Amino acid sequence: MSIPLAALEEIIDTSGIAPRIELLLPTGARHRQLRVRTLLAGMMLSQADQRPAHLTRVRDALTALPGPDQIRLGVLEDWKTGPHLLTYRQTERTFGLVTAALAKDAPDGLPSVLLQRICDDLLEASIPEEFKHASSALAVDWTDAETFSRPPPHGTSDCADPEASWGHRSGGGPGEDSELFFGYYPSAATMMREEHGPAVPELARRMTVCSCRHDPARALVPELTSMPEDDIPPGDILTDSG
Repeated sequence: MSIPLAALEEIIDTSGIAPRIELLLPTGARHRQLRVRTLLAGMMLSQADQRPAHLTRVRDALTALPGPDQIRLGVLEDWKTGPHLLTYRQTERTFGLVTAALAKDAPDGLPSVLLQRICDDLLEASIPEEFKHASSALAVDWTDAETFSRPPPHGTSDCADPEASWGHRSGGGPGEDSELFFGYYPSAATMMREEHGPAVPELARRMTVCSCRHDPARALVPELTSMPEDDIPPGDILTDSG
């Protein structure tokens, strides 16, 4: 089931991340049709509709909106030559500016502090107010995510995704303990019921992604230890990943 656009826009606005990112982007005489807020809405729409996480799908999601929403979000604008529909090249331009602004100067397979903070704020904004303090217990685990890139040739590190790395995941066949894959480890801390407490929605409270050259459990620890700063003291933590 798709999530309504209004609900996604409320999450974006509650997080406050769109204007913060806009301030980081270069300004110039050239008008940029796609705003950060609209880009984020398109990204969330494409994922909520279970589309592949391709940039073309983000534009598809935006250009499939009803006409009034397209005009309101700047997907359709009046130009000197007439109405202009957002192009893929414009989508790619804004996305490239955002990723450059949030990336580390020297990528190392871990998100920058700024990128992680923005993701935390966006994720926290997705938690309904009535559930923010419903439970302090968390379930923590990591999984595997293959990169879009082909692995580098044997003995080299040259590929389209230099931050990706070889990692191990549970094998899919009988008797297979683990198998190699090339990509990343996403980790998540999800709300769960406290011992003897009432049931709560199993909502993701914190998430992070790291290259397989890093320990996913260690990568998530700073996220958990920083939660008290946001008035979210974690309680019991259920984990099987060390």
